[in-house]
Amino acid sequence: MAQNILSAAIILSLGLLTLALLLTVLRVVRGPTLPDRVVALDMLVAVAIGLIAVIAVKTGFFLYIDIAIALGLVGFLATVAFARFIMSHRYRAATETAAKPPPEAVHRGNARRNRRPRRPRR
Repeated sequence: MAQNILSAAIILSLGLLTLALLLTVLRVVRGPTLPDRVVALDMLVAVAIGLIAVIAVKTGFFLYIDIAIALGLVGFLATVAFARFIMSHRYRAATETAAKPPPEAVHRGNARRNRRPRRPRR
């Protein structure tokens, strides 16, 4: 009885994780922005860890659990690296737009030049 329940749970979990994997890959491909793709890649790692764990339970070869832990560590480091990459590009884009003068300031010229003209020196 317990073996039947375990087999059914393994088959159900493999099916649901496979569906989650396909939907996550779809999000990686279609994701409208880069942060959406990074979150989807992080989710992809989490689903892969779940699949590895279920396969470890199914086969009884528990060395797969060590592989899942290593994949989790690598996935975490990749997510942190992607987040730093996104933040550095946003910071760079913000500073570049802040450094550029607005278009009307370019046409008006310097603020000193817009003041009343000075009297010529004698």
